[in-house]
Amino acid sequence: MSSIKSFLTSVKFQTMSLFHKVTMLIFGGLNFALLLSAVGAAVGERVEYDYYKYHPMPEITNWMTQIAKDHPDVVTIVDYGQTYEKRTISLLKIGLNSEAKKKAIWMDCGIHAREWIAPAFCQYFVKQILQTYKTDPKMEKMMMNMDFYVTPVLNVDGYMYSWQDNTTRLWRKNMSPGPSGCDCNGTDINANFNANWGSECSIGISFDCCTVAFCGSSPISETETQAVTYFVGSRKEDFLCFLTIHSFSQMLLVPYGHPNFTAPNYNELIEVGLAAADEIKKVHGTHYTVGTPPDVLYANSGSSRDWARQQGIPFSYTFELRDNGTFGFELPEDQIKPSCEEAYEGALYIITYAHDKTFSGAMNTAATALWTMLNCLKLLCFQI
Repeated sequence: MSSIKSFLTSVKFQTMSLFHKVTMLIFGGLNFALLLSAVGAAVGERVEYDYYKYHPMPEITNWMTQIAKDHPDVVTIVDYGQTYEKRTISLLKIGLNSEAKKKAIWMDCGIHAREWIAPAFCQYFVKQILQTYKTDPKMEKMMMNMDFYVTPVLNVDGYMYSWQDNTTRLWRKNMSPGPSGCDCNGTDINANFNANWGSECSIGISFDCCTVAFCGSSPISETETQAVTYFVGSRKEDFLCFLTIHSFSQMLLVPYGHPNFTAPNYNELIEVGLAAADEIKKVHGTHYTVGTPPDVLYANSGSSRDWARQQGIPFSYTFELRDNGTFGFELPEDQIKPSCEEAYEGALYIITYAHDKTFSGAMNTAATALWTMLNCLKLLCFQI
Protein backbone atom coordinates (compact mmCIF):
# COMPACT_ATOMS: atom_id res chain seq x y z
CA MET A 1 0.00 0.00 0.00
CA SER A 2 2.88 2.38 0.75
CA SER A 3 4.24 1.84 -2.75
CA ILE A 4 0.84 2.68 -4.21
CA LYS A 5 0.71 5.86 -2.17
CA SER A 6 4.19 6.80 -3.40
CA PHE A 7 3.12 6.21 -6.99
CA LEU A 8 0.01 8.32 -6.63
CA THR A 9 2.00 11.11 -4.98
CA SER A 10 4.62 11.04 -7.73
CA VAL A 11 2.02 11.64 -10.44
CA LYS A 12 0.26 14.35 -8.41
CA PHE A 13 -2.83 12.15 -8.14
CA GLN A 14 -4.63 14.40 -5.64
CA THR A 15 -4.59 17.37 -8.01
CA MET A 16 -6.17 15.45 -10.91
CA SER A 17 -9.80 15.58 -11.91
CA LEU A 18 -11.99 12.54 -11.16
CA PHE A 19 -11.88 11.51 -14.85
CA HIS A 20 -8.09 11.60 -14.95
CA LYS A 21 -7.84 9.68 -11.67
CA VAL A 22 -9.97 6.85 -13.00
CA THR A 23 -8.06 6.78 -16.31
CA MET A 24 -4.72 6.66 -14.53
CA LEU A 25 -5.81 3.74 -12.36
CA ILE A 26 -7.30 1.77 -15.26
CA PHE A 27 -4.34 2.08 -17.58
CA GLY A 28 -1.88 1.85 -14.73
CA GLY A 29 -2.94 -1.74 -14.21
CA LEU A 30 -4.14 -1.33 -10.60
CA ASN A 31 -6.74 -3.82 -9.37
CA PHE A 32 -10.49 -3.21 -9.48
CA ALA A 33 -10.88 -3.03 -5.70
CA LEU A 34 -8.33 -0.23 -5.53
CA LEU A 35 -10.07 1.47 -8.44
CA LEU A 36 -13.39 1.49 -6.59
CA SER A 37 -11.69 2.73 -3.44
CA ALA A 38 -9.97 5.55 -5.29
CA VAL A 39 -13.15 6.60 -7.08
CA GLY A 40 -15.03 6.67 -3.78
CA ALA A 41 -12.34 8.76 -2.16
CA ALA A 42 -12.23 11.13 -5.11
CA VAL A 43 -15.99 11.65 -5.04
CA GLY A 44 -15.83 12.33 -1.29
CA GLU A 45 -12.99 14.82 -1.60
CA ARG A 46 -13.67 18.49 -1.03
CA VAL A 47 -11.41 20.83 -2.92
CA GLU A 48 -9.55 23.14 -0.58
CA TYR A 49 -10.85 26.69 -0.95
CA ASP A 50 -8.18 28.98 -2.37
CA TYR A 51 -8.11 32.22 -0.41
CA TYR A 52 -5.39 33.61 -2.63
CA LYS A 53 -7.33 33.88 -5.87
CA TYR A 54 -10.29 35.99 -6.89
CA HIS A 55 -13.64 34.22 -6.84
CA PRO A 56 -16.81 34.98 -8.80
CA MET A 57 -20.00 35.50 -6.82
CA PRO A 58 -21.38 31.93 -7.08
CA GLU A 59 -18.17 30.56 -5.56
CA ILE A 60 -18.30 33.11 -2.74
CA THR A 61 -21.91 32.20 -2.04
CA ASN A 62 -20.99 28.51 -1.91
CA TRP A 63 -18.08 29.34 0.36
CA MET A 64 -20.39 31.15 2.77
CA THR A 65 -22.68 28.13 2.89
CA GLN A 66 -19.75 25.80 3.55
CA ILE A 67 -18.31 28.04 6.28
CA ALA A 68 -21.66 28.03 8.08
CA LYS A 69 -21.88 24.26 7.67
CA ASP A 70 -18.34 23.71 8.97
CA HIS A 71 -18.82 26.00 11.99
CA PRO A 72 -22.48 25.71 12.98
CA ASP A 73 -21.74 26.61 16.60
CA VAL A 74 -20.32 30.05 15.75
CA VAL A 75 -21.41 30.99 12.21
CA THR A 76 -24.83 31.78 10.78
CA ILE A 77 -25.81 33.30 7.45
CA VAL A 78 -28.07 36.33 7.69
CA ASP A 79 -29.93 37.58 4.61
CA TYR A 80 -30.59 41.27 5.18
CA GLY A 81 -31.33 42.86 1.83
CA GLN A 82 -31.91 42.55 -1.88
CA THR A 83 -30.25 44.20 -4.86
CA TYR A 84 -31.99 45.94 -7.73
CA GLU A 85 -31.64 42.74 -9.77
CA LYS A 86 -33.29 40.76 -6.95
CA ARG A 87 -30.17 39.07 -5.63
CA THR A 88 -29.85 38.45 -1.91
CA ILE A 89 -27.40 40.46 0.19
CA SER A 90 -26.03 38.19 2.91
CA LEU A 91 -23.57 38.39 5.75
CA LEU A 92 -21.86 35.95 8.08
CA LYS A 93 -22.62 36.45 11.76
CA ILE A 94 -19.72 35.03 13.74
CA GLY A 95 -19.60 34.74 17.51
CA LEU A 96 -19.79 32.44 20.52
CA ASN A 97 -23.02 32.00 22.40
CA SER A 98 -23.27 34.12 25.52
CA GLU A 99 -25.93 34.84 28.10
CA ALA A 100 -24.79 38.45 28.32
CA LYS A 101 -25.80 41.10 25.81
CA LYS A 102 -23.07 41.35 23.21
CA LYS A 103 -21.47 44.18 21.30
CA ALA A 104 -20.76 43.96 17.58
CA ILE A 105 -18.23 44.60 14.82
CA TRP A 106 -19.30 45.47 11.27
CA MET A 107 -17.22 44.75 8.18
CA ASP A 108 -18.31 45.06 4.57
CA CYS A 109 -16.41 44.43 1.37
CA GLY A 110 -17.19 44.86 -2.30
CA ILE A 111 -19.26 48.04 -2.10
CA HIS A 112 -17.42 49.06 -5.29
CA ALA A 113 -17.61 46.30 -7.88
CA ARG A 114 -14.14 46.60 -9.39
CA GLU A 115 -12.27 46.42 -6.08
CA TRP A 116 -11.85 42.63 -6.11
CA ILE A 117 -9.21 42.59 -3.39
CA ALA A 118 -11.86 43.71 -0.89
CA PRO A 119 -14.07 40.57 -1.04
CA ALA A 120 -10.87 38.51 -0.99
CA PHE A 121 -9.94 40.23 2.27
CA CYS A 122 -13.33 39.63 3.90
CA GLN A 123 -13.01 35.93 3.14
CA TYR A 124 -9.49 35.85 4.53
CA PHE A 125 -10.60 37.72 7.66
CA VAL A 126 -13.34 35.17 8.33
CA LYS A 127 -10.89 32.29 7.85
CA GLN A 128 -8.42 33.82 10.27
CA ILE A 129 -10.77 34.53 13.15
CA LEU A 130 -12.33 31.08 12.84
CA GLN A 131 -8.91 29.46 12.98
CA THR A 132 -7.65 31.70 15.77
CA TYR A 133 -10.35 31.64 18.42
CA LYS A 134 -9.82 27.94 19.19
CA THR A 135 -6.21 28.46 20.26
CA ASP A 136 -6.02 32.17 21.15
CA PRO A 137 -7.72 33.10 24.45
CA LYS A 138 -7.92 36.75 23.38
CA MET A 139 -9.84 36.02 20.20
CA GLU A 140 -12.05 33.58 22.08
CA LYS A 141 -12.85 36.30 24.61
CA MET A 142 -13.64 38.81 21.86
CA MET A 143 -15.94 36.34 20.14
CA MET A 144 -17.66 35.77 23.48
CA ASN A 145 -18.16 39.50 24.01
CA MET A 146 -18.85 40.55 20.43
CA ASP A 147 -20.47 39.28 17.26
CA PHE A 148 -18.73 39.89 13.93
CA TYR A 149 -21.02 40.80 11.05
CA VAL A 150 -19.10 40.33 7.79
CA THR A 151 -20.56 41.04 4.34
CA PRO A 152 -18.14 39.60 1.74
CA VAL A 153 -19.85 41.35 -1.20
CA LEU A 154 -22.28 44.20 -0.64
CA ASN A 155 -22.65 45.29 -4.26
CA VAL A 156 -23.61 41.87 -5.60
CA ASP A 157 -25.05 43.05 -8.94
CA GLY A 158 -22.08 45.26 -9.74
CA TYR A 159 -19.56 42.64 -8.67
CA MET A 160 -21.14 40.04 -10.94
CA TYR A 161 -21.19 42.54 -13.81
CA SER A 162 -17.48 43.25 -13.31
CA TRP A 163 -16.83 39.55 -13.97
CA GLN A 164 -18.74 39.55 -17.25
CA ASP A 165 -15.82 40.35 -19.55
CA ASN A 166 -12.85 42.66 -20.00
CA THR A 167 -15.07 45.59 -20.96
CA THR A 168 -16.89 45.49 -17.61
CA ARG A 169 -13.94 44.69 -15.34
CA LEU A 170 -13.65 48.25 -14.01
CA TRP A 171 -17.35 48.80 -13.29
CA ARG A 172 -17.75 50.59 -9.95
CA LYS A 173 -21.44 51.24 -9.29
CA ASN A 174 -24.48 49.07 -8.69
CA MET A 175 -26.85 48.19 -11.55
CA SER A 176 -29.94 50.25 -10.79
CA PRO A 177 -31.29 52.35 -13.67
CA GLY A 178 -30.60 56.06 -13.76
CA PRO A 179 -33.29 58.63 -13.06
CA SER A 180 -35.89 59.55 -15.65
CA GLY A 181 -34.26 60.91 -18.78
CA CYS A 182 -30.90 59.29 -18.09
CA ASP A 183 -29.60 56.50 -20.30
CA CYS A 184 -26.87 55.45 -17.87
CA ASN A 185 -27.14 52.80 -15.18
CA GLY A 186 -25.70 52.59 -11.72
CA THR A 187 -25.27 54.56 -8.50
CA ASP A 188 -22.16 54.81 -6.37
CA ILE A 189 -23.46 53.11 -3.23
CA ASN A 190 -20.74 54.75 -1.15
CA ALA A 191 -22.07 58.18 -2.11
CA ASN A 192 -25.68 57.32 -1.32
CA PHE A 193 -25.68 57.18 2.47
CA ASN A 194 -27.38 59.97 4.38
CA ALA A 195 -24.20 61.68 5.51
CA ASN A 196 -23.82 65.29 4.39
CA TRP A 197 -25.85 64.34 1.31
CA GLY A 198 -27.58 67.05 -0.67
CA SER A 199 -26.83 69.96 -2.95
CA GLU A 200 -26.04 72.38 -0.12
CA CYS A 201 -23.33 70.37 1.57
CA SER A 202 -22.38 67.57 -0.80
CA ILE A 203 -18.80 67.47 -1.98
CA GLY A 204 -16.74 64.99 -3.95
CA ILE A 205 -19.78 63.30 -5.49
CA SER A 206 -21.74 63.85 -8.68
CA PHE A 207 -25.37 64.40 -9.61
CA ASP A 208 -24.55 63.42 -13.19
CA CYS A 209 -25.97 59.91 -13.54
CA CYS A 210 -23.37 58.92 -16.12
CA THR A 211 -20.33 59.48 -13.86
CA VAL A 212 -18.76 56.83 -11.63
CA ALA A 213 -19.49 58.99 -8.55
CA PHE A 214 -23.23 59.44 -9.18
CA CYS A 215 -24.77 59.71 -5.72
CA GLY A 216 -28.32 58.69 -6.63
CA SER A 217 -31.58 60.56 -6.92
CA SER A 218 -31.88 60.94 -3.15
CA PRO A 219 -30.08 59.73 -0.01
CA ILE A 220 -30.64 56.03 0.68
CA SER A 221 -32.31 55.62 -2.73
CA GLU A 222 -30.47 52.35 -3.39
CA THR A 223 -31.55 48.97 -2.05
CA GLU A 224 -28.01 48.16 -0.94
CA THR A 225 -27.80 51.40 1.04
CA GLN A 226 -31.21 50.73 2.53
CA ALA A 227 -30.13 47.26 3.64
CA VAL A 228 -27.08 48.51 5.55
CA THR A 229 -28.91 51.55 6.93
CA TYR A 230 -31.69 49.44 8.37
CA PHE A 231 -29.59 46.52 9.61
CA VAL A 232 -26.91 48.60 11.31
CA GLY A 233 -29.15 51.53 12.19
CA SER A 234 -31.68 49.34 13.99
CA ARG A 235 -28.98 48.07 16.37
CA LYS A 236 -26.48 50.92 16.20
CA GLU A 237 -25.94 51.01 19.97
CA ASP A 238 -24.44 47.51 19.73
CA PHE A 239 -21.71 48.34 17.22
CA LEU A 240 -18.25 49.36 18.39
CA CYS A 241 -16.57 49.31 14.97
CA PHE A 242 -17.66 49.93 11.41
CA LEU A 243 -14.97 48.83 8.95
CA THR A 244 -15.60 49.20 5.23
CA ILE A 245 -12.98 47.70 2.94
CA HIS A 246 -11.96 49.29 -0.38
CA SER A 247 -9.02 49.69 -2.73
CA PHE A 248 -6.70 51.19 -3.70
CA SER A 249 -4.13 53.63 -2.20
CA GLN A 250 -2.99 52.00 1.08
CA MET A 251 -4.82 54.26 3.47
CA LEU A 252 -6.86 54.24 6.65
CA LEU A 253 -9.50 56.93 6.34
CA VAL A 254 -11.34 58.37 9.34
CA PRO A 255 -14.50 60.51 9.41
CA TYR A 256 -15.39 62.92 8.05
CA GLY A 257 -15.14 63.20 4.29
CA HIS A 258 -16.48 66.74 4.36
CA PRO A 259 -13.82 69.33 5.30
CA ASN A 260 -16.28 71.41 7.35
CA PHE A 261 -16.99 68.67 9.88
CA THR A 262 -14.79 66.95 12.47
CA ALA A 263 -15.55 63.73 14.33
CA PRO A 264 -15.93 64.26 18.10
CA ASN A 265 -13.28 61.61 18.75
CA TYR A 266 -11.04 62.65 15.87
CA ASN A 267 -7.81 62.56 17.91
CA GLU A 268 -8.51 59.05 19.16
CA LEU A 269 -9.44 57.86 15.66
CA ILE A 270 -6.14 59.17 14.32
CA GLU A 271 -4.16 57.69 17.22
CA VAL A 272 -5.73 54.26 16.80
CA GLY A 273 -5.38 54.48 13.02
CA LEU A 274 -1.67 55.28 13.25
CA ALA A 275 -1.11 52.36 15.61
CA ALA A 276 -3.01 50.09 13.20
CA ALA A 277 -0.83 51.37 10.33
CA ASP A 278 2.24 50.45 12.39
CA GLU A 279 0.90 46.91 12.77
CA ILE A 280 0.31 46.74 9.02
CA LYS A 281 3.84 47.88 8.28
CA LYS A 282 5.35 45.21 10.56
CA VAL A 283 4.04 42.44 8.30
CA HIS A 284 5.51 43.27 4.87
CA GLY A 285 6.81 46.82 5.25
CA THR A 286 3.80 48.38 3.50
CA HIS A 287 3.10 51.98 4.45
CA TYR A 288 -0.48 53.08 5.06
CA THR A 289 -1.37 56.76 5.29
CA VAL A 290 -3.87 57.77 8.00
CA GLY A 291 -6.21 60.74 7.93
CA THR A 292 -9.51 62.19 6.84
CA PRO A 293 -10.32 62.01 3.11
CA PRO A 294 -9.91 65.78 2.57
CA ASP A 295 -6.48 65.66 4.20
CA VAL A 296 -5.00 62.60 2.48
CA LEU A 297 -7.19 61.67 -0.50
CA TYR A 298 -10.16 63.77 -1.63
CA ALA A 299 -13.24 65.19 0.05
CA ASN A 300 -16.42 63.17 -0.27
CA SER A 301 -19.98 63.01 1.01
CA GLY A 302 -22.49 60.21 1.42
CA SER A 303 -20.04 57.52 2.56
CA SER A 304 -20.97 54.62 4.81
CA ARG A 305 -18.00 55.46 7.04
CA ASP A 306 -19.32 58.94 7.78
CA TRP A 307 -22.88 57.71 8.17
CA ALA A 308 -21.78 55.12 10.73
CA ARG A 309 -19.91 57.71 12.79
CA GLN A 310 -22.94 60.01 12.71
CA GLN A 311 -25.00 57.11 14.08
CA GLY A 312 -22.76 57.09 17.15
CA ILE A 313 -20.56 54.11 16.23
CA PRO A 314 -17.26 55.25 17.76
CA PHE A 315 -14.67 53.57 15.53
CA SER A 316 -15.48 53.96 11.86
CA TYR A 317 -12.75 53.44 9.25
CA THR A 318 -12.33 52.97 5.53
CA PHE A 319 -9.50 50.60 4.58
CA GLU A 320 -8.00 51.34 1.17
CA LEU A 321 -5.94 48.23 0.43
CA ARG A 322 -3.04 47.76 -1.99
CA ASP A 323 -1.58 49.13 -4.08
CA ASN A 324 -0.46 52.71 -4.77
CA GLY A 325 -1.50 52.68 -8.41
CA THR A 326 0.89 50.37 -10.22
CA PHE A 327 -1.90 47.89 -10.84
CA GLY A 328 -4.74 49.83 -9.25
CA PHE A 329 -8.03 47.97 -9.19
CA GLU A 330 -6.53 45.05 -11.10
CA LEU A 331 -4.23 43.91 -8.33
CA PRO A 332 -2.55 40.63 -9.36
CA GLU A 333 -3.50 37.49 -7.48
CA ASP A 334 0.04 37.04 -6.20
CA GLN A 335 -0.55 40.13 -4.03
CA ILE A 336 -3.73 38.85 -2.40
CA LYS A 337 -1.90 36.97 0.34
CA PRO A 338 0.43 39.76 1.50
CA SER A 339 -2.31 42.37 1.15
CA CYS A 340 -4.69 40.33 3.31
CA GLU A 341 -2.03 39.40 5.86
CA GLU A 342 -1.07 42.99 6.56
CA ALA A 343 -4.59 44.42 6.48
CA TYR A 344 -5.73 41.74 8.89
CA GLU A 345 -3.25 42.95 11.49
CA GLY A 346 -4.49 46.51 11.09
CA ALA A 347 -8.13 45.54 11.40
CA LEU A 348 -7.36 43.30 14.35
CA TYR A 349 -5.66 46.15 16.17
CA ILE A 350 -8.66 48.46 15.77
CA ILE A 351 -11.11 45.74 16.81
CA THR A 352 -9.01 44.76 19.83
CA TYR A 353 -8.68 48.38 20.91
CA ALA A 354 -12.44 48.94 20.70
CA HIS A 355 -13.09 45.70 22.58
CA ASP A 356 -10.61 46.40 25.37
CA LYS A 357 -11.79 49.96 25.82
CA THR A 358 -15.36 48.79 26.21
CA PHE A 359 -14.96 45.65 28.26
CA SER A 360 -11.88 46.52 30.30
CA GLY A 361 -13.55 49.83 31.11
CA ALA A 362 -16.69 48.02 32.23
CA MET A 363 -14.66 45.71 34.44
CA ASN A 364 -12.80 48.64 35.98
CA THR A 365 -16.07 50.42 36.67
CA ALA A 366 -17.49 47.32 38.35
CA ALA A 367 -14.32 46.87 40.39
CA THR A 368 -14.42 50.50 41.50
CA ALA A 369 -18.06 50.17 42.52
CA LEU A 370 -17.28 47.02 44.50
CA TRP A 371 -14.33 48.67 46.21
CA THR A 372 -16.45 51.66 47.14
CA MET A 373 -19.17 49.43 48.57
CA LEU A 374 -16.66 47.45 50.66
CA ASN A 375 -15.16 50.65 52.04
CA CYS A 376 -18.62 51.90 52.95
CA LEU A 377 -19.37 48.64 54.76
CA LYS A 378 -16.05 48.82 56.57
CA LEU A 379 -16.76 52.36 57.70
CA LEU A 380 -20.25 51.38 58.83
CA CYS A 381 -18.92 48.44 60.84
CA PHE A 382 -16.32 50.68 62.45
CA GLN A 383 -18.99 53.18 63.53
CA ILE A 384 -21.11 50.42 65.03
